[in-house]
Amino acid sequence: MPGLRAAFDRRYQQWLDRRLPSVPSCRLENRRLFIFPSGAGALYGALLVVLWLTATNFENNLVFGLTFLLAGLFVIAIFHTYGNLHGLEIVPLRAGNGFAGQDVDFVLELRNDGRRPRESIHLSYAGGETREIHLGAGERRRVRLSVPARHRGWIDPGRLTIASVYPLGLLRVWSHVRLETRALVYPRPGAAGPTQPARPATSEEGSASVPGREEFAALERYRPGEPKSRIAWKQHARGLGLHTKHFTDPVDQRRWLDWDDFPGLDTEARLSRLCGAALAADAGSGSYGLRLPGQIIPPGSGRPHRDQVLRALALFGLDGSG
Repeated sequence: MPGLRAAFDRRYQQWLDRRLPSVPSCRLENRRLFIFPSGAGALYGALLVVLWLTATNFENNLVFGLTFLLAGLFVIAIFHTYGNLHGLEIVPLRAGNGFAGQDVDFVLELRNDGRRPRESIHLSYAGGETREIHLGAGERRRVRLSVPARHRGWIDPGRLTIASVYPLGLLRVWSHVRLETRALVYPRPGAAGPTQPARPATSEEGSASVPGREEFAALERYRPGEPKSRIAWKQHARGLGLHTKHFTDPVDQRRWLDWDDFPGLDTEARLSRLCGAALAADAGSGSYGLRLPGQIIPPGSGRPHRDQVLRALALFGLDGSG
């Protein structure tokens, strides 16, 4: 039976892909909506059959009247339930970024351009939370839906299920909408590994200094024991006393996050460690760069640089990384 169910689901998805292809935004028209009795509606229909048989068997006009009344109520419910979704517009606004193993948010806007409110609308992505909303006449509302991110790279949330059983719960109207939206998922952050100093230093950005012999730093009073070669004789000749020249060497504080710093690990483990190191470097001071096979991101800092590094890690080795 599991194999039969899987085959049915596969054929059903293929049929949906042909009937309801991906769209940038969607207005729920006749072709996109399905309606069928709910569980309560099936029991309601069974009750109508029993009442009809009873009225026919006993030729009871009162039961006939009750049967027709309840049947008419069911027909009215069909139009109201169907109309609760018909004409509703769904527009994807943005998708958030996240890390593998966490939830990623997709923000949608529902637009009710009709003259009547829409009640008890349920929205969900497969595997994610279900949200219930109510829309007034002419109202637009943003909805945030979370989807579990199981792997890095681009993820497609799949089909959005939008459904309602309003007003009586006897029928369920629904649609499976595939919107053109996707989210970028970064590798799961691992323990930060070692980082290498940048080499060579090409600018003073992100650099410090230590005592050395390259750049003049300051004049200080001579202390016995200091090399006479560093005495500032010109200042001494001007009667300013004995002073010594002090020099510094620049030290580059920028760091490299290097693929080769994690030998013996598989691809996903290396990316996880590099992701953790990038987050740690971004939280600290100084700048950092990234070295991957076939790609180098020069040292930098700030939110845009962090996003560039995380994006490179998320899409490393994947096809269609645009």
